[in-house]
Amino acid sequence: MNSSSKDYLENILILTERNGRVRSVDLARQMGYSKPSISRAVHLLEDDGYLEIAQNGNILLTELGYKTANAIYERHLFLSKLFITLGVNPDTASEDAGRTGHAISEETYQAMLRHVPQLVKELGFEV
Repeated sequence: MNSSSKDYLENILILTERNGRVRSVDLARQMGYSKPSISRAVHLLEDDGYLEIAQNGNILLTELGYKTANAIYERHLFLSKLFITLGVNPDTASEDAGRTGHAISEETYQAMLRHVPQLVKELGFEV
């Protein structure tokens, strides 16, 4: 999965949790993309089984989509908190966490969790 698809899933999860529902227009506003770009990406994610589009136009994460989006978001939160703990400005930390979280492998992420157990505990994550 490419980083763009991960961004879409993460934003769909965030909007769903915040608003209870997500439409393409909400996603376009959140991400700053055009509606045609959103529509194309949403349909590709639907084709891959990550989400469904309801009759009323709401975008719904499938079980696979939710599991994937949640893992992406958890990684983002962990890295953001880690960077903030290191003294990085919160806005910069969040932006860097988004890019870094998509770029590192699951193996590297798990190694980070294992090698900073006290920090992991303090940040509220489980290994």
